Amino acid sequence: MLAALGCAACRRAPQPGAASAPASALFLDDPGDRRAFTSWFTFLAEAMYARETAALPRAVNDCAGLLRFCFAEALRRHDIPWARSLALPFLPPAGRVKRFEYPRSTPHGPRLFRTSAAHGDVAEFADAQTLMRHNAHPRTRDIQQAEPGDLLFYEQLGARSPYHCMVFLGPSRMEDDRGPFAVYHTGPSRPPGAPAEPGEVRRPTVAQLLQHPAPEWRPLEGNPNFLGVFRWNLLEETT
Repeated sequence: MLAALGCAACRRAPQPGAASAPASALFLDDPGDRRAFTSWFTFLAEAMYARETAALPRAVNDCAGLLRFCFAEALRRHDIPWARSLALPFLPPAGRVKRFEYPRSTPHGPRLFRTSAAHGDVAEFADAQTLMRHNAHPRTRDIQQAEPGDLLFYEQLGARSPYHCMVFLGPSRMEDDRGPFAVYHTGPSRPPGAPAEPGEVRRPTVAQLLQHPAPEWRPLEGNPNFLGVFRWNLLEETT
């Protein structure tokens, strides 16, 4: 049974609809680049789940940190030294993103994320609310329509950090298991009278999420806390 979710840096949001995606700091207009990015993004998210908490990169310290880290690393040059630096178990045949190589040729170097609707407002850091509002766009509220690499956003009113995000993984990239799975970081917590805990990366199946003991965490259209399935603006198809 899943424990209650939480996220320290995950900060009322518009409901998903048919609105077009806002301008992004980055676009991948080549289908091959979009496929490569999605493949690396999902692989890296699952690879973080496979790591011991103490061995996670420092940037992967909450739900938004997991998304930011996997986004940036998906745009890097993926060679053996890079894989070794992240202690990855293997290099998948995911192709490469040809348009950008982070941080050398991305438009704003390491500053990948929009922080407002204003042109040029980009930063290395963006919390879960900022990622949702300015770096992703709503696709659907039906979890059955989610595709690998999509993002699930929640808002828990009354929580100290109400916004939370997950990666929709789909089938496992590391095991022969169709899932579908989601991956998320719980975020750090401080139980009363106990030392702070760093949190951990988890990989529940969608079926487990749909049966979560706390109804507010179920990715259902009728759940007002579930904001829906989003997609990175980077992957928006242009015509």
